[in-house]
Amino acid sequence: MSEVQIWHNPRCSKSREAMKLLEASGVEVEVVKYLEADLDEETIKQLLLKLDIDALDLMRTKEDIFKELKLQDVGDEGVLIRAMVRFPKLIERPIVIKGNRAIIGRPPVKVVEFLND
Repeated sequence: MSEVQIWHNPRCSKSREAMKLLEASGVEVEVVKYLEADLDEETIKQLLLKLDIDALDLMRTKEDIFKELKLQDVGDEGVLIRAMVRFPKLIERPIVIKGNRAIIGRPPVKVVEFLND
């Protein structure tokens, strides 16, 4: 079993940078290409608990789909979570998970701090 999991989008420069930092650290990493994964509501809820944030804080608010769905006006966590399940592009990246904790690796240097914490 891997020490660390990363929710990774290979097309994202920040995500690629975080991957390089993880690889350089020597930890065993499980890569989850979350845009291709079959996410469900429970997975997102568990992730939010590990991140200790609300659903809106996990969302990429500048994405067109975020604006099209008018999610900025939604206060219901369940609706926001279902939107991320349906449109994983809304999920901020990269996300690094270690045990019961997780971070959004922006800026990627936060990944190194997280691993050493």
